[in-house]
Amino acid sequence: VPDNWWQTGTGAAIGLAAPASLLVGIRMHRPHRPGLWWMLAAGLSCIAAGDLAYALYERVLHQSAPFPSLADVLYLAGCPLIGFSLIGIVRTRTAGRDRVSWIDATIVASGFGLLSWVFLMAPTATSNDLPWFGRLVALAYPVWDVLFLALLVRLLAGLGARLPALRLLAGASALWLAYDTVYALVLQYGSYDQGLLIDIPWLLGFVLFGATGLHPSMAELTQPVVQPSTRLSRRRLALLTGASLVAPVLLLSQTLLARGRVDGIAIGAASMLLFLLVVLRIVGLVRQVEEQSEQLAALARRDGLTGISNRRTWDSELPVAMDRARRDGVPLAVAILDLDHFKDFNDQYGHQAGDRLLKSATSAWSSMLRTTDLLCRYGGEEFSVLLPAATTDQAAEVLERLRAVTPQGQTFSAGLAGWDGQEVSDELVGRADRALYAAKAAGRDRIVVGNHQPTARDHQAAAARPR
Repeated sequence: VPDNWWQTGTGAAIGLAAPASLLVGIRMHRPHRPGLWWMLAAGLSCIAAGDLAYALYERVLHQSAPFPSLADVLYLAGCPLIGFSLIGIVRTRTAGRDRVSWIDATIVASGFGLLSWVFLMAPTATSNDLPWFGRLVALAYPVWDVLFLALLVRLLAGLGARLPALRLLAGASALWLAYDTVYALVLQYGSYDQGLLIDIPWLLGFVLFGATGLHPSMAELTQPVVQPSTRLSRRRLALLTGASLVAPVLLLSQTLLARGRVDGIAIGAASMLLFLLVVLRIVGLVRQVEEQSEQLAALARRDGLTGISNRRTWDSELPVAMDRARRDGVPLAVAILDLDHFKDFNDQYGHQAGDRLLKSATSAWSSMLRTTDLLCRYGGEEFSVLLPAATTDQAAEVLERLRAVTPQGQTFSAGLAGWDGQEVSDELVGRADRALYAAKAAGRDRIVVGNHQPTARDHQAAAARPR
């Protein structure tokens, strides 16, 4: 609180300049969702008006401001406006996708809230110096500080690039939080003299709020373009660890130093809340790891260019299909496809055109296959097709449909083989591959069915049969 009219006017000018700067910034930079900035300006105006009302009690009425007073009404009106504006900025910036950072902010605020209750709120709540309404008003300030800390942590966690406007906004919030904490401790355990140096962070907070509005990056701060970062950095882990240890450390210190006076209910409630929040955080991390594992597994079984299944999927699915065909007593066919003259196509039109051909061809072929069929990229311009419950004649009809929809006038050669019920997967694929080479040798743009050729396994089986 200022000592004279000059200091009163200076403080009022600084306080009112902050919302005025925000309004100028709205007009200059045209930010997305300007209503959030209007709300922040309104909150700052209420806070500045509260400072002025508090000072005028002494300057005009020559008396100390009563408690509660008009200044408190203005302060407590400005707090939710500032809070909702900051929440709106965070949600707009992250498009409401970052639940993890809100959990982290709540963990930190819970630890700070326990300290605030023990050292500030509990003495106020049990004080007989104020009526019940005065105690409620006095308690509202530390409660707001706890919520304000959560918002500050949320501003600093997961909002993407550190825009200058974000740094200014977080700096202003940090200065005000530090001021409120020191001011509350001074009032609780000492006396507040007018013109103390602790007022400097309060005024600097107004300056940084105003600078936020004037900086061009304030327009970017409410753009929903940030992919939230849920990475558990060392600093974030240290902050969460410190907040989680507040309850047990406070319990130990009160037990050892306060001669048995322990705020058991508050510490127990805070411990349960912190435990539940940490469990919720762990569940989020586990789910994130599981989702990433599933994504990696899916990527490992997909071809990066065409998006269809790859050789790894083929090698794992073919034996399964053969076992199913043996168990159900149904036929099974496989085919190997190769785009004709693909190298010449690449040389003439370029590799990017070749990539587009591969993608469009696989898309067209996939639309003509049955839901039970499996198309895989076997390697380069070669593709394999698994056709369960299909004879070679039925499989040939499917391949003819694929030939008809091959894009850009291109053709392919195919080797087809029906499983005899005895071959292993390598032998079956090898027969289809030999049929493919036969199709190429015969002039390409055709389908050749690979005949079964006796193998050593067949000769052994024949020799074992009774005569």
